Amino acid sequence: MTHYLQAHCIDDFRELARRALPRMVFDYIDGGAGSESSVRGNRNAFDRVRLLGSAPVDVSQRSTAMQLFGRSWTLPLIIGPTGLAGAAWPGADCCLARAARAFGIPFVMSTAATATMEAVAEAAQGNAWFQLYVFRDRAMSARLIDRARDLDFAALEVTVDNPVAGRRLRDERNGFSLPLRWTPRKLASVLARPGWAWRSLRAGAPRLELMAGELGLRATHTIAQTMQAQLDPSLGWDDIAWVRERWPGKLIVKGLLDPAQGRRAQQLGVDAIVISNHGGRQLDGAVAPIEILPEFASETGGRLPLLLDSGVRTGSDIARALALGATAVQIGRPTLYAVASGGEPAVARALALLKEEFEVCQCLMGAGSVASIGAHMVRGAAPVAPRQETA
Repeated sequence: MTHYLQAHCIDDFRELARRALPRMVFDYIDGGAGSESSVRGNRNAFDRVRLLGSAPVDVSQRSTAMQLFGRSWTLPLIIGPTGLAGAAWPGADCCLARAARAFGIPFVMSTAATATMEAVAEAAQGNAWFQLYVFRDRAMSARLIDRARDLDFAALEVTVDNPVAGRRLRDERNGFSLPLRWTPRKLASVLARPGWAWRSLRAGAPRLELMAGELGLRATHTIAQTMQAQLDPSLGWDDIAWVRERWPGKLIVKGLLDPAQGRRAQQLGVDAIVISNHGGRQLDGAVAPIEILPEFASETGGRLPLLLDSGVRTGSDIARALALGATAVQIGRPTLYAVASGGEPAVARALALLKEEFEVCQCLMGAGSVASIGAHMVRGAAPVAPRQETA
């Protein structure tokens, strides 16, 4: 239970998760689309951005705090939405929400959560955002928007980069489905992880609680299939405008990779965007968000908070993203690896390690505050000229 204390970085948590989870569950969390070139590219792109140490600089007084949406947060870090988190650890969604609240950062609940909106709202105590899919059935999306408002979710994050689902070859090879269709190989994989098997037996098989309630179905595999069928390939900016009209709070659009879309988001009154390739789980061969971030910064001119995910693993990665124009980063797999390693206490440790890494990096870069981290502190990222208007 306390194996997570052996972890000293996110890569350590990944290894602990690999040892703790049946292969099909670990691969669901760890895997990407197609050849997984986008997953590898995300990490390689971060590594190409080099940090510039600026000693000697007085950093005896410093702060890691971030200002966003009128609030001060402990760190420019957000726990992003991750579907089926309960497969990693029973009650994982609420574990993540409580850990984020205690640490002083936002948590984003997924539409594909394994907990109810009410349970997450109670765990988060006003500290949660809600991630929304705009489904073919707009009435269902409208109900989710209204419930998020009534439960005091602080922001709405609309995911737009999955008009269809990317092919996850690891899941196909493992036959990962809901409910699990048992084979001798799957049973052997589960029996080799007795801790996970015992916890799952006591808690019951994870299910998509939110979707179960909305779709009025009982068979979990039907819920998953119906949810997939509800994803709408016709989703466009008019639909984002519809959400904007219905949602009175802060609105975030997640899943943009084309910098030209940044200006469109501004025009519709979106409050922030997440530059993302879905952690490499959608478009195989996609550009890495950290690579395209400077173009978004040029396009939006500093007038729109830019959040970034996909590939963040260290405090240095947070600093790289900030230097290239991000307001904050979102993480997904890192906190899933952590929760799989020991529940809520393991998530708390992972967050503390990321904060420690970031603060060390911040000091060595000569940055007394988050706001003082800028492009002059990195090398290896090509400068981007301002976007030219066309007649």
